[in-house]
Amino acid sequence: MSSDKQDVARSKAAKLLKRHGSASSLMSGSEFGARIKPAGSVSTVSFIDEPHDSSRHGPVRLEPTYQLGPVKKFPVTTVKSMLKETMEGYLQDKRYEPEWCKKMTKTISDDLKAQVKDLMLPRYKIIVLVHIGQLQDQGLKVSSRCLWDSSNDTSASYEFRNSSLFAAAMVYGVYYE
Repeated sequence: MSSDKQDVARSKAAKLLKRHGSASSLMSGSEFGARIKPAGSVSTVSFIDEPHDSSRHGPVRLEPTYQLGPVKKFPVTTVKSMLKETMEGYLQDKRYEPEWCKKMTKTISDDLKAQVKDLMLPRYKIIVLVHIGQLQDQGLKVSSRCLWDSSNDTSASYEFRNSSLFAAAMVYGVYYE
């Protein structure tokens, strides 16, 4: 993508944030924002990859196989053990630092996605989500919605805690018919 297109995309995003406010300010007027929080207790962390130019590659088309189910089921137990090993390997002795955690969410999710793709599960789309936060007796609810075929689609998750931080990782395997 050219730098002009990137500049236009960034300026549009900045205008939207100014108009609607940031994600952290959306809750400021509600019951959740009523308590005053210490400065270090709230962090809004996000990472956005640069957009890919898909016009160069053209759409990927799969030939019809008339196969309605996977040849090999998604290995949930194998993926759960990958999640556990990876999360503990990266986070076991680490302290919470917002900038470091921002980078680690991207690193861990890329690593997990590569590991699951190495299992070579044909026709599965792999989605990986990683959340890392400071451990201070707060609650966190993570939810997602999508179209789901319970006979073929599945997920695996793992939660990690140490004395300073918590992390949650989810891997979704969605079968592409």
